[in-house]
Amino acid sequence: MVAALELYLDTDATRRIRVLWDALESEGVQSMRSLLERRHRPHVSLAVAPRLDPDQVAGALAGTTVAVPLRLSFQHAGQFVGRVLWLGPSPTADLLAHQALVHDRLAAAGVGLAEHYRPGRWVPHCTLSMRVPNALMAAAVRRCLEVLPLEATVVGAAVTDHARGICRPLP
Repeated sequence: MVAALELYLDTDATRRIRVLWDALESEGVQSMRSLLERRHRPHVSLAVAPRLDPDQVAGALAGTTVAVPLRLSFQHAGQFVGRVLWLGPSPTADLLAHQALVHDRLAAAGVGLAEHYRPGRWVPHCTLSMRVPNALMAAAVRRCLEVLPLEATVVGAAVTDHARGICRPLP
């Protein structure tokens, strides 16, 4: 598993994504809802690593507001290699600049981060399922399109490692 710095969404957007998780489950697609004893909540990750020390992350980001109330407009569904299904917000200049700031502060503090989350390589997304069976992909994408567009506001942030039971809120 991986640790992440997650941005959380407003109540309405969170509810709509949880309803989508349920719809995916009804199609036979394991969603993020059912992984790791339901510890996941809808989010967009700014950084990931095999492990993150919450104290080191908080220190690196001291004086930085991580949970900036960014407006996110989810406009598309996407798929990463391995059949990972996600919803994607439009990559606005504000969102990309915020992710770059957070990444650069963490990297400067010696926090080891995944290469595919480097500024310029990062694809903003909200993961829905980690492995959609090939035979169910069309139905899963159809379910995603039923909820789009989806408007959201960032309302919180945390350092998480769900496999280790870590969830430390950040300002």
